[in-house]
Amino acid sequence: MKIDMEKAKEQFVKYTENYELENPNIKRKQQHSLRVMQICKEIAKGEGFSKEEVELAKLIGLLHDIARFKQYTEYQTYKDSQSFDHGDMGVEILEDNNNIRNFIQDKEYDDIIKKAIKNHNKYEIEEGLNNIEEKFCKIIRDADKLDIFYEAIEMFWNDEKEEIENSEISTNIQQQFYKKRTINRYEIKNEDSIKKMIVIIAFIFDINYKTSFQKIQKEKYIDKIIDRFDFKKENTKEVIEEIRKFANEYVLEKL
Repeated sequence: MKIDMEKAKEQFVKYTENYELENPNIKRKQQHSLRVMQICKEIAKGEGFSKEEVELAKLIGLLHDIARFKQYTEYQTYKDSQSFDHGDMGVEILEDNNNIRNFIQDKEYDDIIKKAIKNHNKYEIEEGLNNIEEKFCKIIRDADKLDIFYEAIEMFWNDEKEEIENSEISTNIQQQFYKKRTINRYEIKNEDSIKKMIVIIAFIFDINYKTSFQKIQKEKYIDKIIDRFDFKKENTKEVIEEIRKFANEYVLEKL
């Protein structure tokens, strides 16, 4: 086996210990990376990847957010628009002093790893990739989104619950959602919390693998995100239920 995941995981934890893990925002990214590693394994196995490909998918999942620790430490934000593109910076970190060798000794997969990390957070995958590069870009994009669904249920918006429950959903955001494409949050003006929630639900439109859709259905991510809130306005309730139905039907179609 060319990839020693136990060593890679040890090195990753060691890397994150250079940062303030007592800070819950930083600790959350460490735990997110470890969960995404496992989700990559689940998807890769479900899609019939070879053993070596499963290990490579896990490694990419582990390293995809390696720039987040530097990002929060330097800027106190995870907003790329207010700091740096964390996909691009992740590649820079792995290239700096050949840091990638701390996680994998063999150079064979370097380009695939770096392409996947660079593309995991972009609105769309860059053009011109070969089939194997695209394959791993898609798996990390899926796994990352699946864990963001989990975080949206367990962690996000705890201080914004009342705001969301009393919000209205604009016609513009509805129209964006029904295009069956992910919503570019940077193009949305006056971004409030309920819009952020719709943006996350719209992640389903950029899911690539059947195994990923199976997990979305099994875990009831869409319902659980929506059911966190007791929406107060009748119009919002109606719109949310339409979005719920549309999203769940889309997932079923993909199965």
